[in-house]
Amino acid sequence: MEGKEIFLTMEMTDQEFDVLDELYFVQPFDFLVSELDLDNEEIKAALRGLLKKKFVKCFSSMDQEVFDQDLDFENKYAEYYYLATKAGLLAHNMS
Repeated sequence: MEGKEIFLTMEMTDQEFDVLDELYFVQPFDFLVSELDLDNEEIKAALRGLLKKKFVKCFSSMDQEVFDQDLDFENKYAEYYYLATKAGLLAHNMS
């Protein structure tokens, strides 16, 4: 389909939208806790959903991405830094 773009819309929960709103720059989990009116488990659930949709990436430090094969989200989610992906930013801005 030359000249036509196809966008798949993926709905987000309100919590996922709010978390993604804070991730235009690399941010640690503690930043999300301090900025959002959500508890740790709600933020964790939102991040899990965003990761599943490929709307965020994880980092072990401000500049060291953690790739899927090394990701231990369930045990290390609070240690990671997060950043919205291009797909996440598009979905966020279309909502």
